[in-house]
Amino acid sequence: MTEEPRNIIIRMPNWIGDLVMATPLLSDLRNRFPKAELTVMCQSNLSPLLRQDTDVDQVLSFTKKQKWVHSDSADISRSLKLGGFDVGILTTNSFSSAWWFFRGNVRRRIGFGGNFRSLLLTDKVSEPVNKEIEHQVVTYKRLLAPLGIGISETKPRLHLDPEEVGAAKERLRKWGVVLGKTPLIGINPGAAYGSAKCWLPERFRDVTQKLMEDPDCFVLYFGDSSTSKLVNDICSGMPQRVINLAGKTTLAELVATLSLCSVLLTNDSGPMHMAAALNIPLVALFGSTNPVKTGPFGIGQVIHKQVSCSPCYRRVCPIDFRCMTSIGVNEVYEAVRKQLAVKLK
Repeated sequence: MTEEPRNIIIRMPNWIGDLVMATPLLSDLRNRFPKAELTVMCQSNLSPLLRQDTDVDQVLSFTKKQKWVHSDSADISRSLKLGGFDVGILTTNSFSSAWWFFRGNVRRRIGFGGNFRSLLLTDKVSEPVNKEIEHQVVTYKRLLAPLGIGISETKPRLHLDPEEVGAAKERLRKWGVVLGKTPLIGINPGAAYGSAKCWLPERFRDVTQKLMEDPDCFVLYFGDSSTSKLVNDICSGMPQRVINLAGKTTLAELVATLSLCSVLLTNDSGPMHMAAALNIPLVALFGSTNPVKTGPFGIGQVIHKQVSCSPCYRRVCPIDFRCMTSIGVNEVYEAVRKQLAVKLK
């Protein structure tokens, strides 16, 4: 009988949305090995998403500059060696991530093959024959097969920081939002991957103006510093009930504020997956990417037009952007109102 692992490390994905989609692995590992020490390894900017996770014993974070540096300036391979990990699971497909597990003496190294790293793995997992017809959440779960864990029904989830949620509630109160009574619509008009994933800014503005016809409705615009100009342009001249938070929240503050929204309107993005993991009703607009593979898992409404060139996975559309221009303002507005009705039931 194989000895059960006592010290497990999981290298989490580098993108917000992918990291959220990989969180079911944490629950499944904890359920299967309740006595094991569970460590997650991730980039430092994403660690706030995991520090409140009750299934996690330790977060090993690093920054990636010219080389990988652990958050306390220790060499990452030394940190792995000191951890004495008997099992390591790689959700990332890079050669470098497998190399660090190999260098760090992680005894059993589980991951997908490819990228010249198969010799660094002790357990090479086969990817699905056609990844386009399988949700990424399920694909990540395949990594647990060598440990005897089958594909579960576990959904992505995020654990909230009570202090951050309390602070977010206080900010909303000061802006005039009455939680539980005020329709609070979050809108995320950007996407880190590129403009091909983004609906037209003027249409976000048009939907917002229609939402403002309800005198009780508030809209929160989310975004990072790279999308602040885009959001500024959309929000320019809007009523005070349209609140621009682009570039003004930390990741922890974003999670806390999202958790208080009635509905989120969003492109395919990290905040979309965060809202789904928080069980927030949402409307997700898809163009260049595939909602079957990376759509919100188990909640919300996807609007995706079946044009011949989608999904193309390009960062910028080289032609007429038909996948997004074919999504109309009234269609999106009605979808948001429908999701709002679901929330307020």
